[in-house]
Amino acid sequence: MKKSINFKEISVHDTPDRSPGFLLWHVSTAWRGSIEIMLKSMSLTHPQFVILATLGWLTRKGDRVTQALIGKMAGLDPNTVSQIIRGLEQKELIMREKSSDGRAKNPILTMKGSDILKRALPAVETKDTEFFHTLTAEEKECMISIFQKLIPKNAEIAE
Repeated sequence: MKKSINFKEISVHDTPDRSPGFLLWHVSTAWRGSIEIMLKSMSLTHPQFVILATLGWLTRKGDRVTQALIGKMAGLDPNTVSQIIRGLEQKELIMREKSSDGRAKNPILTMKGSDILKRALPAVETKDTEFFHTLTAEEKECMISIFQKLIPKNAEIAE
């Protein structure tokens, strides 16, 4: 015999469309899907794009960076970052140079990686604009402020 669940007993929300987590799931799934379709045409996965863009941002002034710093800014664990970087190396979009102490390798964009980032980043930003077009400028600023509050305190977001 099936027993129905009384959601009023187990949920603080009257309906799923009042659940911030459920709504965030739907919004993020729709947004990511639109980005992934576009990136596929450039032979990039979304995580690969995130690492490329993060690396490009962190090294824009010629600084050397570690995989750990890239992972911290991208919000990804070290193992995931390492796997993504290996894939980007195989595609010849990045290379790793030995650090001055020889213990670590510093990822850098190759010319091919720079070229694809120069195409991919504007394309992603165009998709963002299309996705969020129904929001007013004030609503977008409010959303950005809310997202910034929700980022874990130990996350490193480069200025």
